[in-house]
Amino acid sequence: MLDVGGFSTRTCHGHSRRAFLRTASSLPLTWGLSPALSTGAINPGKAKSILLVWLWGGPSHLDMFDPKPKAPLEYRGPFSTISTATPGLRFSELLPKTASLSNDFSLVRSHINHSGDHLLAGSIGLTGGEESLGGHPPNFGSIVAKKRISETLPPFVSLADGPIGDGRGPMKGYGGGSWGKAFDPFMVHCSEQGSIQIPALKLIDGLNLGRLDERKTLLKDLDELRRQVDATNFGPWDNLYHQAYGLLTSSDARKAFQLSEESEATRESYGFTSFGQSCLLGRRLVESGIPYVQVNWSQYVEVLYPFSDYGWDTHADNFELLAEWHLPILDRAFSTLLRDLSNRGLLETTLVVCIGEFGRTPRINSIGSRDHWPQCYSSIWAGAGVQPGRTIGESDRYGEHPITDPVTPATVGTTMLELSGISSRERAELKVLPEGRVLHELL
Repeated sequence: MLDVGGFSTRTCHGHSRRAFLRTASSLPLTWGLSPALSTGAINPGKAKSILLVWLWGGPSHLDMFDPKPKAPLEYRGPFSTISTATPGLRFSELLPKTASLSNDFSLVRSHINHSGDHLLAGSIGLTGGEESLGGHPPNFGSIVAKKRISETLPPFVSLADGPIGDGRGPMKGYGGGSWGKAFDPFMVHCSEQGSIQIPALKLIDGLNLGRLDERKTLLKDLDELRRQVDATNFGPWDNLYHQAYGLLTSSDARKAFQLSEESEATRESYGFTSFGQSCLLGRRLVESGIPYVQVNWSQYVEVLYPFSDYGWDTHADNFELLAEWHLPILDRAFSTLLRDLSNRGLLETTLVVCIGEFGRTPRINSIGSRDHWPQCYSSIWAGAGVQPGRTIGESDRYGEHPITDPVTPATVGTTMLELSGISSRERAELKVLPEGRVLHELL
């Protein structure tokens, strides 16, 4: 492993043109485009950056942000509730830190999705729509990336060890969809100790940190490689090289990914888990100006083994996992993220949304756990024009269905884009989110 400016990359053995092309072609091609080549200026929005905290797997709304303490035991579960900073609003007892900040964010309790399948629901949740005759719609982050070109840093970063998915493969809505790989997110993995790995970047064998910093040496190495490549085919490779190495040779980019610059106290406050350190990295990335960052709880939706940084698909051991792992980690990292953004003056220009693809069954299943439930779930919104301390929407007494107007994934995406300055006219021109509406109750 090479440590490049505080982050690691896997080494590619040999001077393989094919391997390098494969590596470089996996990077979003929007990097380095001249502003004149972008799709046009956007309207000034309150959100310079969007930070989506994606709880992949279906977190239980009844055990988190929408408890039902008066419901029968087979619905409400074993957890008690606690008061929040907002009068009359109660959360699960396992979220005390987040509860203390309820006046700093707004809560939506009336989400619905149209599918209970992880891959399809996840795609809908991150794109606002399903596959149509026109192809698969792009991720919300891909839309932002199309409108906000960056010359040094990727416009859309997804913090996961590869495309998010389940045992069947990645979801279709994780990236650019029908727009192509140019608008896929740049994938980054953050370990429990904050080691940053970027699977897409595989350095040519023989390059080390010192040689990478020496541009003349790097160019010399490339000239040696050039002689191994058919001249008629080198041009595309040369273009891809500049895009692939733009990140590695950019001081701004390298600094943004360098968690070692943070104090030990700050890193500890987020928690030494993959999710906690990813939240910290997410803060650094929006601080560096990246327009869209998706912090994924996990690459995989399943709880592959207990007490791990895998997903929220808690068909079994739901209450044990939430009590001993998921909720303490979420409560610590998410509350720290909000405080940190606020203390740094970033929350005013950063939209933070915490959501999953659906909730879990209000009625506890036969093995004492909860299954998929797209009919009702919750989210948290903060910053960038969101009025804090509000509760939007309401579920019925068992948390089974909204009793107010339901909030669809299309509405989630439309609201996010509107706050980022991408207007209804621009959305129409891009042919995205035709069924979405702005959730004005948040604003």
